Amino acid sequence: MPYAPTTTEEQQAMLKAIGAKDIEELFAMIPGELRMDGELQLPAAMGEMELSARMSDLAGKNLPAGSGACFLGGGCYDHFVPAVVDFVASRSEFYTAYTPYQAEASQGSLQAFFEYQTLVTQLTGMDVSNASLYDGAGAAVEAVLMAINATRRDKVVVLDSVHPEYIQTLGTYLTNVKTTIKTLVTVNPDAKQCAASPAALADILNKETACVLVQHPNFFGCLEDVEALAEVTHAAGALLILAVNPVSLGLLKRPGQCGVDIVVAEGQPLGIPMTFGGPGLGIIACSEKFVRRMPGRLVGQTVDRRGRRCWVLTLQTREQHIRREKATSNICTNQGLMALRASVFLAAMGPMGMRQMAELCLQKAHYALDELINTGAVSRVFEQPFFNEFAVRVKGGDPQKLIDAAVTGNIFPGVPLGRWYPEMNDCMLVAVTEKRTKMEIDMLVELVKKT
Repeated sequence: MPYAPTTTEEQQAMLKAIGAKDIEELFAMIPGELRMDGELQLPAAMGEMELSARMSDLAGKNLPAGSGACFLGGGCYDHFVPAVVDFVASRSEFYTAYTPYQAEASQGSLQAFFEYQTLVTQLTGMDVSNASLYDGAGAAVEAVLMAINATRRDKVVVLDSVHPEYIQTLGTYLTNVKTTIKTLVTVNPDAKQCAASPAALADILNKETACVLVQHPNFFGCLEDVEALAEVTHAAGALLILAVNPVSLGLLKRPGQCGVDIVVAEGQPLGIPMTFGGPGLGIIACSEKFVRRMPGRLVGQTVDRRGRRCWVLTLQTREQHIRREKATSNICTNQGLMALRASVFLAAMGPMGMRQMAELCLQKAHYALDELINTGAVSRVFEQPFFNEFAVRVKGGDPQKLIDAAVTGNIFPGVPLGRWYPEMNDCMLVAVTEKRTKMEIDMLVELVKKT
């Protein structure tokens, strides 16, 4: 990062411009109990050469996923990114563009967003998609808000097999909204069950229910009976919101064919590196009848007065600069660069490439689980069919011990589940993508045998 100092004179000029006498007055609004009194406890200053070496040393302690065999999952995955994605996304006209407030001057960005929307609707089987949100959790929240507004109801049902951070984010957003969140318990490790029963769902639905939030494959990688869940949800007059892994749609039936009303997803698997957890990409698509409830911008294709093809912002129903206090969301921009990466990725892969990618994830994950169980050191937690992710119970009782031993050999074996589920302190979640080779899987198996 470049060093950008400010002189005393420059600081005084800025303070004068904003009407503050000094730095103390600038921060006077912050309560005294929240401010530190005294000097920061920092080590002695270093010269530039020493400081650069120190920062490089600290940065070297990070272990990026690409430095070893990565079996981490839980919403962020180590997939292959074709070189064309970086090539297109790094072009200056895309890389430096922010957001198309002036549509007539942003034709390149608008065309990219239009193609993104088209690709997402083809992938999900839904009618319309917007021009992106921040991440999967945010997209899930926006979908719930859409359902509440569309149905005029105030009860939300969430399966507890949905990503726990999605549920936490939803709870935060709805804290001050007149809404009741009801969690349907479907995760039962003792019974080896991790899928919702349509009958159990029907029992808790009523005329106050706005929507049901389901994840498929769910947080543990298990598959849900989406069509049956959609049927009982619609029978209660509620909407079904489905969170998906976009890669799984290369194999699984598209949500639009299962009676789903709104689809959300974390788009990180579509050409976006893990980069220690972000940025991601929020995907949302819905049936056409809900299009005016949808957050974000919808880009449309038209012709100009000379008959030439061009692109416009067809709908931007909740932008602050358009609707202000009537806005349906507080998000005022989008992940344009991440949406572009997803567009290039999907275009490069094509339907057959997505299918092959999904098949490799499925087959390698099942091979890994079978080999791990054969070691006798772990057991399978759930019996349901799964996609590329599965939970195992470590018979020694401490997955962190296994994780620590694996990291020394440049293997990242999985995510400990006790972080979210205390009753699963002896379990971890293992994800296998198309990048994992048989040799890497066998290395993990050998390590489990020895630990």
